[in-house]
Amino acid sequence: MDFTFTEEQLAAAEAAAGVFAGVAPDAVPSPALTTGAVAADFDRPLWTRLAEADLLSLLLDAEHGGAGLDAIALCAVLRESAKVLARVPLLESSAAAAAVQTYGGKELAAELLPRAGSGALVFTVAANGRSGHDPAELAVTARSDGDAWVLDGVQTAVPWAYGADLILVPARSEAGRTVLALVPRGHAGVALAEQFSTNGERLGELRLESARLAARHVIDTDGAWEWLRGLLTIGTCALALGLGERVLEMTSGYASKREQFGHPIATFQAVAVQAADRFIDLRAMEATLWQAAWRISSGAPGALPVTGDIAVAKIWASEGVRRVVQTAQHLHGGFGADTDYSLHRYHAWAKHLELSLGPAAAHEEALGDLLAAHPLG
Repeated sequence: MDFTFTEEQLAAAEAAAGVFAGVAPDAVPSPALTTGAVAADFDRPLWTRLAEADLLSLLLDAEHGGAGLDAIALCAVLRESAKVLARVPLLESSAAAAAVQTYGGKELAAELLPRAGSGALVFTVAANGRSGHDPAELAVTARSDGDAWVLDGVQTAVPWAYGADLILVPARSEAGRTVLALVPRGHAGVALAEQFSTNGERLGELRLESARLAARHVIDTDGAWEWLRGLLTIGTCALALGLGERVLEMTSGYASKREQFGHPIATFQAVAVQAADRFIDLRAMEATLWQAAWRISSGAPGALPVTGDIAVAKIWASEGVRRVVQTAQHLHGGFGADTDYSLHRYHAWAKHLELSLGPAAAHEEALGDLLAAHPLG
């Protein structure tokens, strides 16, 4: 195990920091003051700058115009994006493109990936199931019909659904296998209904009613969904880490300037201890994130399957980011709830990330099942 970043991974993180340096977290209306979505679409100008910096093609091979990097590089970039609450489908589009490259076959990859890497084609993923609590692969059925597949079912809370060109949908086949369907937005038999996240972003409830897709747009390779879900989960952990680091930085700056009884509150033991506890949370989030990202990237064996490391990372990310923003609100006092100050935006995004792809309790249950099936000697 070696957690030293390569030059390429460091360069990706540095490039991302440069692109995100000019992004303002308060560029859209506050979710606390907005009925409905804070914006109709994601940040298209930022998406263009990410494409120009070759950050949308990190995971793609050179033959598709990419850098051929791994999940660690993607997580490093996502970490930077969360510090400014970047409103782009960077995780979903990158992960879906990587799944197409790894499991979709050469013809499909050649058709879609160059455009995805350039930003001209945007992917998203329906990963929350029918209710947000049940497995996503059970929410939609897929039956083979000649040279096509027919999809029926509902997926809730699809991120960036109204801005994406293709929605990657896991579905259960008649044979009990999970396939991945590339569903075009606006396709016959496809309908979207507006939903809204805690951070004010526009989500979509995806309804599929006898939606017919050509067989070449359905990936039926074993393990594709499990791999994609793992990548999405650690990407969410990277977002939580970056957000938490920025919030703790904001809290440190505030506490060093805010005075009570003639002294900065940062000098009070009770304040320092709470901040130190949250620093420990962030370091645990970071260590477990890189462990899981390294397992996914390297394929290295471990005492548990890679899903165990992913579960541990998500448990820490969900619990840790919640504790970080709650402590930040406490130490900021009433100032933390001021809608002219951006902390409340980070709190709303943190709640969204905490629950995305399953809260801590769901991953604790999955980890328990893995430990029962793979007892540690």
